Amino acid sequence: MGVPQWAVAAGIAVERWLEAERDQLALWLPVMTGGGIALWFALPGPAAWRVALLMLAAISLAGLAIGQGGRAARALAIGALAAGLGLGLTWLRSDSVARPVLGGPAFATFRARVESIEPLVDRELVRLTLLPDGAGADGQGRPVALPYRIRVNLAEHDMPTPLGRGAIIGLRARLMPPALPAVPGAYDFARVAWFAEIGATGRGFAPVRVIVPSGRGAGIRVTLSQHIESRLTGSAGGIAAALATGDVGAISDADSQAMRRAGLAHLLSVSGLHITAAVAATMLVVMRLLALFPWLARHVRLPLIAAMAGAAAAIGYTLLTGSQVPTIRSCVAALLVLAALAMGREAMTLRLVAAGAMCVMLVRPDSAAGPSFQLSFAAITAIIALHEHPAIREFFGAHEEGRLARVARGLGSLLLTGLVVEIALMPIAVYHFHKAGVYGAFANIVAIPLTTFVIMPLEALALLLDGVGVGGIVWPLVQLPLDALLWLARRVAAAPGAVRSLPAMPDAAFAAMVTGGLWIAVWRTRWRRLGAIPLAIGAIWALTTPPPDILVTGDGRHVAVRTAAGLALLRDRAGAYVRDTLAENGGVDGEPLLLADQPDARCSRDLCMTDVVADGRRWRVLATRSMYRVPIADLVAACRAADIVVSERGLPRKCEPRWLRLDRSTLQHTGGVALTLRTGRVATVLEPGDRHPWRMPPTLERSAGRFGHEAGRRVRSWS
Repeated sequence: MGVPQWAVAAGIAVERWLEAERDQLALWLPVMTGGGIALWFALPGPAAWRVALLMLAAISLAGLAIGQGGRAARALAIGALAAGLGLGLTWLRSDSVARPVLGGPAFATFRARVESIEPLVDRELVRLTLLPDGAGADGQGRPVALPYRIRVNLAEHDMPTPLGRGAIIGLRARLMPPALPAVPGAYDFARVAWFAEIGATGRGFAPVRVIVPSGRGAGIRVTLSQHIESRLTGSAGGIAAALATGDVGAISDADSQAMRRAGLAHLLSVSGLHITAAVAATMLVVMRLLALFPWLARHVRLPLIAAMAGAAAAIGYTLLTGSQVPTIRSCVAALLVLAALAMGREAMTLRLVAAGAMCVMLVRPDSAAGPSFQLSFAAITAIIALHEHPAIREFFGAHEEGRLARVARGLGSLLLTGLVVEIALMPIAVYHFHKAGVYGAFANIVAIPLTTFVIMPLEALALLLDGVGVGGIVWPLVQLPLDALLWLARRVAAAPGAVRSLPAMPDAAFAAMVTGGLWIAVWRTRWRRLGAIPLAIGAIWALTTPPPDILVTGDGRHVAVRTAAGLALLRDRAGAYVRDTLAENGGVDGEPLLLADQPDARCSRDLCMTDVVADGRRWRVLATRSMYRVPIADLVAACRAADIVVSERGLPRKCEPRWLRLDRSTLQHTGGVALTLRTGRVATVLEPGDRHPWRMPPTLERSAGRFGHEAGRRVRSWS
């Protein structure tokens, strides 16, 4: 038929390869679905999404048309359909949660129903999620339209008691629309808030009036957390509460940072480790209790009854801890494991992981873009893929050997598993948090057994004994291993080189590493080695990406400049969040410097000028430090002598720097900006053509009378 012989040979080779990998093909279904979800986030807007859906449909139809019974064409067709499914589900999810957000800063007095209560003990705050009841009013009595859901922080001493979920309260709050990333690559709360249907955040003020009380209290999760925290001292109480309920509000910022730097933060997120411990403990207790009755042991399959009890424990634990994404994923996985055990099938396989991922993505496709989903599934995929390898299974399997050799082999397995998991999680951690731990694998060798076999059983025993009033004899025993865990985290975090900080990596580099890692994990034949190519390309790309030389927040108030001594901030009164954000996205581990203290900077109360050298060229940067007026002639002269001018105010038209002017009017269109001078790259938070709904969300009119019509019209416009 005129087909070149080399093409025929290549097609036959591909078909033979896919025939050998036929058992693994199903694992690519959730991968392609996740790829479609990523495509929705990567493409700029509805026009591009429609084109992508049409192209995926065309690829799928072409694969079906030319398939002729071959696996390659069918796999291509099904993969394209799965990618289209992921893209379409994310688009549908985005439209289904579309709610107008607050148009701008506002002070409002309003009534609202309390949806959830989250104590932030270490910060002496309580976070309330509220559903406003009608419109609010400003200080002059004018109506203020409020979004569907609001999240506010209250000082602990301003909280009325008792306050429970479902109560209707009246309060005054300073509200803001959900914040965009401060600089490119920073945490995107606006996106998270969009899918959570949060239209405003802010700070509430006393007095807070309880208009309609609730008899439900703060909920079993908050009550249990408060009980645990009252029994233990310091951050140990916060960690114990996190292990039981997922509430991390009582852990100090310093200890929370130490846990992250030591690679132990996963212990604070209720996920596979905690669900597995709860299910295993439940099954063990049920089996032992039922075995006491001989008739039941002879006539009933006790493992099946124990599995049903374990399933109930997994579901109950998930509901107790707030049904977060990693908990749901772990619960689904636990249920699938229990079902496999009940049917006599092998439980821990990559098919189980694929099924769990698919279940989560079908319900919450947006979660696949978050670090929680990615870290959870990357860890479990790496573990199972490693131990399914024939060489690993043979070496760490059962052997006829002495106890000492068996213990050494087990420790070696744990160390190897920890190293592989750290390697698998490192790209995700760097992409989202711009930091990667170095000693996490070694810390987890101690921390995971300590948590699983000592802390959690003792905590469960203490809670059980608290039910009869004698738990006080066990809580001191819980304090000791928790203090040991904190000591370990602090020591590892303080070790030289414990954390490597990197600037924001390109999306394409991250995608290449994810693709290479999945290729290696999923396939079983020697062709899996090809995954090392995109993995290496992505890693080299990320490591060689130069850090930005200048970072400017979206409001223009805060500027970070890379000087000879390190990253330096324009203002000395920048808050902790701003300082940490600029340092992380600038690839710096530690406290940034102050620009006015640098020898190359010339700063007054109102202006600051410094030189940045990049690739042998000297760039002069001018930034305003206050809102005070500067004589026009002086400002214009300074602008003409500078290459880059940054200001939170609107600059006069005659202020013309040699290259770039970032003032209030410009930053309103760009958001935060990152400048890499050696390459001339200008990255912005708001990119031209980006039509994702949280970038330009439908906003509320100030007047409550126009709320319904205007909000509905704007929300519908997104579909």
